[in-house]
Amino acid sequence: MMLHKNFIDGQWVAGSGETLNINPSDTRDVIGRYARADRAQAQEAVAAARAAFASWRSAGIQQRHDILDHIGTEILARREDLGRLLSREEGKTLPEGIGEATRAGMIFKFFAGEVLRLDGERLPSVRPGVEVEVSREPLGVVAVISPWNFPIAIPAWKIAPALACGNCVVFKPAALVPGSAWALAEIIAHSGLPAGVFNLVMGSGAEVGETLVDSTQVDALTFTGSNTVGRALAPRLVGRGARVQLEMGGKNPLVVLDDADLEVAVHCAIQGAYYSTGQRCTASSRLIVTAGIHDRFVERLVEKMQALRVDHALKEGSDIGPVVDQAQLDQDLDYLRIGREEGARLVCGGDLVERETPGYYLSPALFTETSNAMRINREEIFGPIAAVIRVQDYEEALAVANDTEFGLTSGIVTTSLKHASDFKRRAQAGLVMVNLPTAGVDYHVPFGGRKGSSFGPREQGGYAREFFTIVKTAYTAS
Repeated sequence: MMLHKNFIDGQWVAGSGETLNINPSDTRDVIGRYARADRAQAQEAVAAARAAFASWRSAGIQQRHDILDHIGTEILARREDLGRLLSREEGKTLPEGIGEATRAGMIFKFFAGEVLRLDGERLPSVRPGVEVEVSREPLGVVAVISPWNFPIAIPAWKIAPALACGNCVVFKPAALVPGSAWALAEIIAHSGLPAGVFNLVMGSGAEVGETLVDSTQVDALTFTGSNTVGRALAPRLVGRGARVQLEMGGKNPLVVLDDADLEVAVHCAIQGAYYSTGQRCTASSRLIVTAGIHDRFVERLVEKMQALRVDHALKEGSDIGPVVDQAQLDQDLDYLRIGREEGARLVCGGDLVERETPGYYLSPALFTETSNAMRINREEIFGPIAAVIRVQDYEEALAVANDTEFGLTSGIVTTSLKHASDFKRRAQAGLVMVNLPTAGVDYHVPFGGRKGSSFGPREQGGYAREFFTIVKTAYTAS
């Protein structure tokens, strides 16, 4: 079986060890062998990126555009194979995997266009005979640390803007899903990008991740992962003057009001809470439902949940794939125990499921009779588990929705223009959805949250340049 190597300074190099990539839909299936980098190789990658920066920052915008556009075109041409690989290693269903690969291609295409849209300003000074120019310059070396739940889309929306703005990249993917990262790196490696501008170092957070965080040659870090890790990283990077961008999860509410279209509400809950096995930072794990529609909503939601097919991610007809690995499954099962001990009522799911192949299968679970003070409604579970919170009216629903340390996305289902408009204004979240699932965002607009969900400038869209460039103001006497 081929060893998939790290990519450093334009060369494929073996690591200090290797990792077997296991299919969560069939634990007998070894997807591949992937090299594991150590601290020394991470340092080599940083040094290569630093050495390549001077020439890449001054590369013509047409060259940058053409390279990013080529990468996007190649991803789109191979999206079915990439989607199959993604689903095989991460566990989301094949349509979801192909959809994510497609999104990655479109992200590179978008930022190819952004290369040509980098702008500046020329302004008169308050002093006669002086002109002012405001421009943007690249930062230098950007470290990218990405999570396992979106193994090609999230790397794409970090790497593409970094390269578009003239930075060099050292990319450390999640150790659990090296396959999609390696496939993306292989496409980038054949795009015409100069050696050292992009580097892939697969390995552990303890070795590779810590090296990137501590390196004084890394000018910025963009990280998506847990709140605990993100909070620990921020002071270390800020303390040495590096830029940091953190996306750290959520405990997202979906408010359902009495006047909601019941089928729309149930659809939003199913899609938001359970698809992608609930392993999304935008998942709606708190379903806040007003009293008048509560019983009908729960009854219809349970009916729909019972019809969902949990099975092999690549099998036609599967609605939900497996949990990503045993550790995540154990965490999900632990929260199911916690919920019951807290007095919540498990009205559907939460069972280990056996299929033709051995995998980490868990039926989608729904708790009712919960309060917002319970741990299952305070902590991010990151699995196919949701809880219903009964409230009396809109004002209570809004208060409960905002009563969380997180603030990534917040949704409401209502036919009231008044309540929809008020919710968009008062919801304490970076993303607000009206009559839509909380999970599902576009690639050309900003992404990010508030409170404990995010730190630093927004990701994606034109707003990405706020992180990946630094503003320079120049004065000239005429």
